[in-house]
Formats: sequence, structure tokens, C-alpha cells
Amino acid sequence: MQRRRLGRNGPDVSAIGLGCMGMSWAYGPADETESIATIHAAMAAGIDLLDTGDFYGIGHNEELIGRAIRGRRDEVFIAVKFGALRDPSGGLIGFDARPASVRNFLSYTLRRLGTDHVDLYQPARVDPAVPIEDTVGTIADLIRAGYVRHLGLSEAGAGTIRRAHAVHPVAQLQIEYSLMTRGIEAAILPTCRELGIGVTAYGVLSRGLLSGRLAAGTTLGADDFRTRAPRFQGENLARNLELVEALRRIAVEKGATPAQLAIAWVLSRGEDIVPLVGARRRDRLEEALGALDLVLDADDLVRIEAAVPAGAVAGTRYDAHGMRMLDSEGRPGG
Repeated sequence: MQRRRLGRNGPDVSAIGLGCMGMSWAYGPADETESIATIHAAMAAGIDLLDTGDFYGIGHNEELIGRAIRGRRDEVFIAVKFGALRDPSGGLIGFDARPASVRNFLSYTLRRLGTDHVDLYQPARVDPAVPIEDTVGTIADLIRAGYVRHLGLSEAGAGTIRRAHAVHPVAQLQIEYSLMTRGIEAAILPTCRELGIGVTAYGVLSRGLLSGRLAAGTTLGADDFRTRAPRFQGENLARNLELVEALRRIAVEKGATPAQLAIAWVLSRGEDIVPLVGARRRDRLEEALGALDLVLDADDLVRIEAAVPAGAVAGTRYDAHGMRMLDSEGRPGG
């Protein structure tokens, strides 16, 4: 397994991380036995970065990981997002990054994971009601107390990143980044590189659009959040699938799948970027790992970006409510 560093002076992790959200939430039912087998397969392949959130399945995801790593805690680097609030039906009802809440969330996380520390802790979103300095200062206290090893941020804008980093060094920013989502290239990625902050990229397959397995007319389950995502609706989906077909033609020439080409593209963006793959099954994990063997030269990159040009995707990455939650997008309408 290739290795990359999260930040200029941050931790060394596998070049690809395993995003575990789908094992508990967002894409419909998942098989727990297969999920644990997938985590074990990832570890066997050399993946040590496991990414989760305390609100994924309302704690289920952390409990799942806790079972999977029991007796093997020292083999993995666990990154946890916190702060999303849910109602009894499972709906998202806001975010809370107040200092007391940060400490409370971590207490439950440690119990569910069965560990005495998490390797990286980060607010899932920037809470507009709480100064980022207060949230980060609390995590810094938890780092000094030994409950957390490294500080992270998620979906933060350039200004917020600077303010947070001034309080305590930020090891990494987690943010959506793919051929279809390239907004970070304007200001956020340059800011991270200036400050020596690594990036873990989620949504590298744009929620499955770039997998090459979706077709026009695909019916998603009622509990699949993509049913509400603009990129998967009507004419937007048709347009986006045209982009995928253009990518597929290049992938076939390279002896790869569209998913592998999309992951390899993210890997090519810099040694400071670690893509998270959301595999829920071992066969999908194996496919994703194949991206590590793809070598993309300058001509390949030109052709890939011509097939899926920056800004060509139709539809925003979340619905209007979700977009208002994103500090990284300037909180339009919020």
C-alpha cells in the first residue's frame, strides 16, 4: 500500500482511505457481515484510514467499526466527524459544535468504538452559531488530554480554515472532491497547501455517478438520499451520464473501469490528497484498489478533463437545504 501524509507535519496514512458511512446510512440497507468483512479486507490490503461519523446510523457505524477492529486497534487510524443532530426518525435537524457538546459527543464515540482515543476529530460542518475558535480550542484541549491525536475540519471555507489553524494546527480538511466537484481548486486547496494541511477527498465517485454502473431510468430506494440530490434527477442525470460515458471510453482504452479512472484522477492531484472510497462490499473495494495501479500521464489527464470538464456537471451536490449547511460554499441563502 502506498502511503501519504496528512498535512506537512501530520500523520502518515494509507494513500486510500475507507469511508464507512454507506455501511450504516445514506445508500439503503447494507449487510453487517459483509461490511465487517470489507473493513477486514481493507486492512489486509494495507488501508489503515477508516473514516466515520457519530451520526452515521445514529452511532451504528461507530459500533460496527468497534466490532471490526476489536483486538486490532493499533492497526488503524480512525477519523471521526461529529456535530450533526438527528431526530427520532433519523432526519438531520442541524449541527452543534459548542464546546460542551464536543466533549459530550466524543465521550459517546469512545464508548462505541471501544477505544480510549480517536486519531482525528473534526466537526462535520462548521456551526455558524459557534465561533470556529471555540470548537477548535475545545478539540485542542482534548488533544492535550490524550483523547484525540489530530485536529481536522470538514467542508470549511478558506477563511474558516485560516482562523482554525491559527488556534491549533489542522492536520487535514475533509471535503468533496472529484472530477465532478472541483470547487476547492479556486481558494480552498491553495489555502490548505499554503498552511501545510492535507485533504481527504470524499465523494470521489460523485455518489456513484462516476462508477459507471448507473443508467438512465435507474430507480433508487426510498431510503437512498440520492433521490433528493439534484445531480440524480431528470435532465441533470441524463446530462451527467453523458459525461460518464465519455469517461468510460478512456477507461476502456486504459484497461480500467470508470470508477478506477476517477479515483486515479483524484490520486494524481497531489501527494497531499487522500481519496476516501465508500466501498460497502469486498468486490467494490477490490475494484477501487485497482486505481493504485493506474499510471496517468499528461495526455491521459488532458483527455480525462476534456471528457468531464470542470463545471460541466449538472445540478448541485446537495439539495438547497444541504447547500446552506456548507461553509465551503459560502452558505448560499444562509
